[in-house]
Amino acid sequence: MGSLLNGVIDLVWPALALEQRMLSVLPIVAGLIVEWLALWLGGFGLTWKKAALVDVVMNTTSALIGIFLIPALGMGWEYGPAQLIERLIPIGMTFQIDWLAAFVIAIAVTTAIEASVVRWGFKIPLGLRRFSILLGANAVSIGFAFVSVMMNPAPMPGLWH
Repeated sequence: MGSLLNGVIDLVWPALALEQRMLSVLPIVAGLIVEWLALWLGGFGLTWKKAALVDVVMNTTSALIGIFLIPALGMGWEYGPAQLIERLIPIGMTFQIDWLAAFVIAIAVTTAIEASVVRWGFKIPLGLRRFSILLGANAVSIGFAFVSVMMNPAPMPGLWH
């Protein structure tokens, strides 16, 4: 049973580690600033106060949903496409691909949630340009958490082989 647990932890670790860092103070503050600037200066037609309100609401919503969805999708990645990639590329590169997948999943999930809040919650039309700005701001925000994990990984003692 212990080796099964270790295997499961190894499979979902990138998504869980990234999610944990996304909920840390420094990445949250940096992400809020980046996304606030994107909303205020990126052609959304918002005052700085309204941009701040939209930023806090969309990020709170994203965090509440993403805290469950990102690790779940990370596990889906690991038990699905990652298994195929491991068979096709058996040279030890799958761990790096898993991290890239966790990064892309986090960006996709947060952007989808936040775009929904902007579009339907605040009735702000989202064309391709605005969606792309939101996507880019999310990539930078998630990038802060990603770099934080890469610079200072936090292993889970007792669960590794």
